[in-house]
Amino acid sequence: MSAADTIFALSSGAPPSAIAIIRISGPSAFAAAHSLAGRIPAARRPSLAKLYDPIDHALLDEALLLLFPGPNSATGEDLAELHLHGGRAVVRAVERALAAIPRLRPAQAGEFTRRAFLNGRMDLNEAEGLSDLLLAETEHQLRAAANMIGGGFSRAIGGWREELLRISALTEAELDLSDEDDVADQNTNLISDACNRLAEEIHQLLQQPHAEKLRDGLRIVLGGPPNSGKSTLLNALAAREAAIVSDIAGTTRDVIEVPISIEGIPLILTDTAGIRNECGDPVEAMGIARACGAFASADIILWLGPQGEGPNHPAVIEVDTKSDLAADRIKSGDALWVSGKTGAGLAAMVAEILRRARGMLPPTDGFAVNARQRGWLAEAGEALKLAGEADDWLIIAEQLRLARLALDALTGRAHTEDLLDTLFGTFCVGK
Repeated sequence: MSAADTIFALSSGAPPSAIAIIRISGPSAFAAAHSLAGRIPAARRPSLAKLYDPIDHALLDEALLLLFPGPNSATGEDLAELHLHGGRAVVRAVERALAAIPRLRPAQAGEFTRRAFLNGRMDLNEAEGLSDLLLAETEHQLRAAANMIGGGFSRAIGGWREELLRISALTEAELDLSDEDDVADQNTNLISDACNRLAEEIHQLLQQPHAEKLRDGLRIVLGGPPNSGKSTLLNALAAREAAIVSDIAGTTRDVIEVPISIEGIPLILTDTAGIRNECGDPVEAMGIARACGAFASADIILWLGPQGEGPNHPAVIEVDTKSDLAADRIKSGDALWVSGKTGAGLAAMVAEILRRARGMLPPTDGFAVNARQRGWLAEAGEALKLAGEADDWLIIAEQLRLARLALDALTGRAHTEDLLDTLFGTFCVGK
């Protein structure tokens, strides 16, 4: 694989469809378009053209042809788009014709976006935002991805880096003028304060909820003894028969997960085996063990058992599912009374779940940082903290250098091929 290659791929959805878009990117992109259309239209203006197979001259399709000269294109290099009729036969025929043209090859997964990164059209954070955008299934996920693609996070990093360069310049000057005591004391305070301020800004960002919670969904685990109404409540929340409901104790023997979205917030509802002390059935015992594991990984637990006897967890919501049977109520106080059968109290319970869930997700107007980003932010913050505490100018200069390297790794100024392979390998072919 070489950046000198010209690549092509279907960049729209799988056919059949109304329109299919094939992108061609690289130094021979315009020549390839000419081979099919017999002419080159004006840049950035759609032109209707008949496409012919360059070998046997058979008509392939009548399509729109667009040319985007580099570096002002999506990939930073010459880019051609063929807007075809979206039939499978049409797409296959055009792809075969392109593959027969010298110096052209099919694109690998994420190769268009990788070229955009290598050519400076986006940084790693924006590329990761694009990946999240393609996978977004809820409005909350969409907003977070759009914030990252918009470059706000990268601009914040750029601001930190500019401040680091300014502090580093003061430090280098201090190394040259270390015999000037009055100046040294003044600059020591300035540098220490600036390092501590930047470290605190990074620390505040690290305290926000992680992007993984938003991408994977918050885990809402339903727990309680047998026949407490867990499966009925899960079905009511999912608005479908996702779990088997029966009066027979021990019906649910395994963890059942149902992903849903409520008001744009991704949730994973988890039904569990009924919790009880006496269990002679080894299969049910395994289900109870898995239920306990689900409690440990839960973000929120809906506890349907006796009040106060639920798992030791920071986010337990006490729920009584017998609101339609006054005589069977087992809870009082601040417990939520709900009927999975009639729907009574369901709206209030959903509102409480959403209230807590919003506090566990990144803010819609902020940045949702992932594990890679958190790692480099933590390294930068730690280096700044050490620089702010140090009284040796050589140590301060070295810690500032390490902080700059961490910020450069965040945006991709410093990167490895393995990192790029991992990131762009998650994209689909044609993106």
